[in-house]
Amino acid sequence: IFEYDLKKIIALSTLSQLGMMMFSISLGLYELAFFHLLTHALFKALLFLCAGILIHGAGNTQDIRSFGGLSLNFPLVTVCMNLANLSLCGVPFLAGFYSKDLIVELACQYSWGIFVLLMMFICLSLTVLYSVRLTYLSFVGPYGGGTSISVCESDYSLVGPVVILSFTSLVSGPILSWLNFPAPVLIFLPVFLKSGALFF
Repeated sequence: IFEYDLKKIIALSTLSQLGMMMFSISLGLYELAFFHLLTHALFKALLFLCAGILIHGAGNTQDIRSFGGLSLNFPLVTVCMNLANLSLCGVPFLAGFYSKDLIVELACQYSWGIFVLLMMFICLSLTVLYSVRLTYLSFVGPYGGGTSISVCESDYSLVGPVVILSFTSLVSGPILSWLNFPAPVLIFLPVFLKSGALFF
């Protein structure tokens, strides 16, 4: 939450998602942990590629305090990186939602105790917190004084893989869900637990 190095923020968010996978394994949900690993790999690769383009275009600096307002110079990368961030947060109908929400709902259904559920919801909210912070400081916030060039978006060898991975971040969730879990999973939860993941 207090890190300013762009690559370190993304790498530490990988540790956060690995924690989610370990949590899933601790509940005995091995298939869901593997499913989250697959979806996470796609949008995390997109995050790292977008970060590489931003670092390259911002004069090889990784400090997000020197970014600010990059959405004007990098509109395509801004859209793709925000798509990956939203998928990381588990926004409905993106790749991360299909795996993360299923882990959360099954954890709530098995009722492992209020402490375990509270820790899980706090971790979910921290993921959203550092993702929103990264987006704000990089794209929305005030200009940080660094130099930025937008010629990176005209290089198709840089932008092509980003566009392809953006497409997979949109469609890989339901496709992998249908392939991994051909039979439907019925989950019965009270309304406050069902809406808990979206609330946090």
